[in-house]
Amino acid sequence: MLLKTIAGLSLLSSCVLFACMGWALWTLPVLFVGIYAALFLLALLFLWAVCALVDIHKPQEEDSPFYRAVMHVYIEALIQLVRVRLHTKGLENTPKEGRFLLVCNHLFIADPGIVLHCFRKSQLAFLTKKENYKLPFIGAFMHKILCQPIDRENDRQALKSIIKCIQLIKEDKVSVCAFPEGYTSKDGKVHPFRPGVFKIAQKTNVPIVVCTIQNTREIFKNLRHLRHTDVELHLVDIIPPETYAGLNTVALSNMVYEKMIADLGEDFRYSE
Repeated sequence: MLLKTIAGLSLLSSCVLFACMGWALWTLPVLFVGIYAALFLLALLFLWAVCALVDIHKPQEEDSPFYRAVMHVYIEALIQLVRVRLHTKGLENTPKEGRFLLVCNHLFIADPGIVLHCFRKSQLAFLTKKENYKLPFIGAFMHKILCQPIDRENDRQALKSIIKCIQLIKEDKVSVCAFPEGYTSKDGKVHPFRPGVFKIAQKTNVPIVVCTIQNTREIFKNLRHLRHTDVELHLVDIIPPETYAGLNTVALSNMVYEKMIADLGEDFRYSE
């Protein structure tokens, strides 16, 4: 939407200027490119200004509709810029009412943006590594949409982040997305899960939305060669609370792992 709007305004403005000024025909494409570049820079300046207003050290207790809306506009534009073609399956089964825990395999830094774009109506917040808060722009938006930083090397601090996610769901503020592997997969395989994230579902009694993502690791490689990247995101299954009642986190983790492998194929199973 953002890039199309910029293109439309650029075309309209260049045509009006061309008609009013009576310039030579060759100036029309030059005008279009110049106005497009100026509007694109203004869009970047707006993004910078919006993020500059965020103090990530100030507690954020409510999801910000403004920042979430702005985030989705720019994520959509970024997906277009890096030439990603999304192919989804099963998203029509996304819970329409109530909160849920969404879990997905993790391949690349782009995965959260893809998930947010595909589930833009679900008001997702991520359980994410604390280092992401230092990333330009990204950290500001994560803070405003109630993402929770997790210290993967400190179990006590990690538990505090999980407890906070439980609180957010119980207070009906957001649904939570977690990548249970804990890290991006370097070999494309689905690595063993950290079962602690499933406490979020157990303590809130919400459905677990199981998803898989494929091919995001190829985005930058294909972009260098000016090629599109076809990214697959599947909603594999929704596990209702009554199905996992009585299971411990390890057993639940194994159940979810097998559902992901059933969708991705045995080639994605990790083996030491």
